[in-house]
Amino acid sequence: MALPSFVRNGIIKVAKQDVLDFLDEYEEELVRYFLEEVQVLDDRMDEERLFIDIRMTALGEELLRAVLRALRRFIVDFGEADKDED
Repeated sequence: MALPSFVRNGIIKVAKQDVLDFLDEYEEELVRYFLEEVQVLDDRMDEERLFIDIRMTALGEELLRAVLRALRRFIVDFGEADKDED
């Protein structure tokens, strides 16, 4: 059963600093897990069928770091529009 949106949003507003701290604390571990999975994907792909040899691991790391930055920004900004409306 899903929480009502006002309850869920309130919880996120209260916990957002903890979530940001969690991401900061575990970023390298999250990146390591992601890179391992991307490397498995890179090893599995048939390079003859690709047009170019893309270094999936390096690209994947940059993509994950961008996702984590976007997630942090979203969490920091979450609920700020509500303050503007008050």
